[in-house]
Amino acid sequence: MALQRRIAARTPSRTWSRKFADACRGLARAVRTQTSFGVHLLAAGAVVAAGALFRVSAGEWCLLTLAIGLVLMAEIFNTALESLARGPGSRRHPRLRDALDMASAAVLLAAITAALIGVIVFGPRLVALL
Repeated sequence: MALQRRIAARTPSRTWSRKFADACRGLARAVRTQTSFGVHLLAAGAVVAAGALFRVSAGEWCLLTLAIGLVLMAEIFNTALESLARGPGSRRHPRLRDALDMASAAVLLAAITAALIGVIVFGPRLVALL
């Protein structure tokens, strides 16, 4: 506990504007460096366009927004873990590999969940077009 107090005393508190700037920097880095994040952003844009085209309800917009956010958040967490794994002094370790695999699995599960939500929301509308 004493160590935590000493660390907290030496760590200057960040302003809200600094926190938001850091978060935006992290988001921009993910967009620039992660092709899978870009793919997820394109898919999110397609979902938003389809939602507007099919005039989905407010409740359906909430589901779609949550699904998009879930996938993008999972991808950001995965990217953060990958960045730590490639940090200075990092070496190959089975636990590190396992952690990265689990983070990738989280992205996969989020994407599958989002796809299922898309099928629930858009499936009946697409079937009606046939």
